Amino acid sequence: MAADLQEKTDRYHDLLAEALEEVTVSAPEDTPMGEAALDCLEMAASYLDDGEHFRANDDLVNALAAFSYGHAWLDAGARVGLFDVPREGHLFTV
Repeated sequence: MAADLQEKTDRYHDLLAEALEEVTVSAPEDTPMGEAALDCLEMAASYLDDGEHFRANDDLVNALAAFSYGHAWLDAGARVGLFDVPREGHLFTV
């Protein structure tokens, strides 16, 4: 069980880190939609940082949760059109 949790935590970390590199804001930053996109990016990056902190302290459950929440911010933003994201591959559910 612990090995499964470690593998899943590492996989979700990598998924979030890669997704953050691939996402671009699609709305002008000085508009409400652009500001919302930047907020989503900030939340996703913060959850990545939090998850890395939890993982470094051997708290894999909270690390996995943080990585999952961070990716959810990006995925939701992509679904409502805040971001341009790759349409092929495993990063987003668009």
